[in-house]
Amino acid sequence: MKNSKRVISRKKTIPVRVGKIIVGGGFPISVQTMWKEPLEKIDNSLIERINTLSNLGCDILRFSVPRIETAEILGNLAGVVSLPLVADIHFDYRIALRILDFPISKLRINPGNIENPQKIEEIIKKAMDRDVSIRVGINGGSLPRKFKAEKSKAIAMIKAAEEEMEILEKHNFKNVIFSLKSSDIQSTIDANLEFSERYNYPLHIGLTEAGPLPQGTVKSVLAIGEILKSGVGDTIRVSLSSKPEDEIIVGKEIIRSIIYKGKGINLVSCPMCGRATFDVHGFLDKIGKYVNSLNNKDLTIAVMGCIVNGPGEAKTADIGITGAGNSVIIFKKGKMVKKTTAKNAVEDFIDELRRG
Repeated sequence: MKNSKRVISRKKTIPVRVGKIIVGGGFPISVQTMWKEPLEKIDNSLIERINTLSNLGCDILRFSVPRIETAEILGNLAGVVSLPLVADIHFDYRIALRILDFPISKLRINPGNIENPQKIEEIIKKAMDRDVSIRVGINGGSLPRKFKAEKSKAIAMIKAAEEEMEILEKHNFKNVIFSLKSSDIQSTIDANLEFSERYNYPLHIGLTEAGPLPQGTVKSVLAIGEILKSGVGDTIRVSLSSKPEDEIIVGKEIIRSIIYKGKGINLVSCPMCGRATFDVHGFLDKIGKYVNSLNNKDLTIAVMGCIVNGPGEAKTADIGITGAGNSVIIFKKGKMVKKTTAKNAVEDFIDELRRG
């Protein structure tokens, strides 16, 4: 999220560089997502979609890397896109070593999963040499067996994080981001707030397996919102059973609403009813990509569908549109600036947005 107007006072953690992004250190909260399909080749459609995610406000993009071959594809991809890319690796130290031959921005590993101290040391030394950060991801659903007897899942997650921390600190590796996530809202909140009390490492926050778009959004708002309101959290991911684009849009809206108190793009739209004769839903689908790319503006946009509430809401927005039948009116700052038709509404509205 690129808007710099903060309202909530945040804890200033250790700054950790992830490519061109600084996580922690009081820098703006970054929004990230994860690629949802196997990475098999680099082509124009892949690069275009990554660029689309960046334009939507994605700051960091993570890929699962289960094989050496995937590491090589991701490594080559990191050299042709500007978005910081993260390699998510488990168990096989060789994959971590291979990906570090490329301009990758971060590793997501748990050193304890690798077990062999010599192999862990190899990864840490190479990450230090390449100035690549590491995220330690603690998941409440896959805790080591020895911590599962803990009555509090939050405490169990913290103990698991501390075990990983001990390995890294033994090698004087401090370029680390931690995440403590669960599918349980309260455990996630408790773990992150308690960890923040104890340590100064930056935190990546979110719920694991939050669910599909409606349910996952609600649960993520409750968990991430509560943590952010406490001044904790340096980067977020909304883990939805949905497209990466949806994760970015929801994540940006959480930050806009909680941290920046409504600064940014505030999109007001009517739900539609039997009175509506202007296709609000279709119009929003068509302007969504452009509107969601407006990352540096403070703007209220109103899209309304009938003559009852439409003109009033449209007039109070920075820019608004409402229609009845084929007649469509565009307002700016309470004044009508253009009459158009339903057919030309999208093009005319985006033209007015571009004019500012």
